[in-house]
Amino acid sequence: MNIGFVGLGTMGGAMCANIVKKHDGQVFVYDMLPERMARLETLGAVVCKSCAETAGNSELIITVLPRTEHVKAAWEEMMPAMSAGKTGIDMSTIDPYASAAIADRIKTETGAQFADCPVVKSKDAAEKGTLGIYAGCEEDVFEKIYPVLLYMGEHVIHMGKNGMGITMKICQNALSHEIQAAVNETLTLAELMGIRIEDFAKAVSYGGAANYYLESKYEAIKERDYSVSFPVEYALKDLEICRRMTETCGFQMPILQHAVSLLKKAADMGLARADNCASIEAVRKGTSLERDGLGKTDLE
Repeated sequence: MNIGFVGLGTMGGAMCANIVKKHDGQVFVYDMLPERMARLETLGAVVCKSCAETAGNSELIITVLPRTEHVKAAWEEMMPAMSAGKTGIDMSTIDPYASAAIADRIKTETGAQFADCPVVKSKDAAEKGTLGIYAGCEEDVFEKIYPVLLYMGEHVIHMGKNGMGITMKICQNALSHEIQAAVNETLTLAELMGIRIEDFAKAVSYGGAANYYLESKYEAIKERDYSVSFPVEYALKDLEICRRMTETCGFQMPILQHAVSLLKKAADMGLARADNCASIEAVRKGTSLERDGLGKTDLE
């Protein structure tokens, strides 16, 4: 089986590299930036000139793209190359209703199968092939794509029908950033009262408030090292999707709104492309902890 991969950015490039290394068949790749394709070509991938060419050469096609509009455009281009026997997998984080609509159209108009399989964890996990993956598709499709998903992740769970993988990802991201907002506030208070960041993190790990976010980010926060892993602008994009989901359900989430406001404030401070843990600067602003220089952001 040949695999096609479209979107070779921070996460997609690392995920595709694992497929190239572990898969016996050919892997065809496409990205708008030639240098990204060149890196995968050195590993053994076959470079294509378009999304359509990638899909035409492959039985299973994966997309990892930044936003809903990019995913729609890619699958629109690849529609003529889809047919019965082929399977599409979108591993982006986009609007779940848009994803379900793409799936319905591909299945209805081409006879191909489709799954939404967004990922959780960081670039480091993508490089190591230890991502968490949430799948939204029929059970038989999940069984078919499961071995390929295991090239990229170690924790793979079937969440239900099309759209449910992304729905779970959005809920997970919302929870993560609600926790982040709470960490930002309590850590800032602790600092203002004279507690060191490393002591705060260690003490929290002893009790019921222990959390992965603080454990993984306190050193970066201490050093004000906001080198990007998952940027503020992407976190804000995901939480805005969650906010729209709450409107559809007629359900209010005030903690979510607070998390969104902090990310927006961080973006307004010039940190949109910094790592999302830079959102603590939005809480520090106006306190004695505020700094003129916001630290290392690695925004290139």
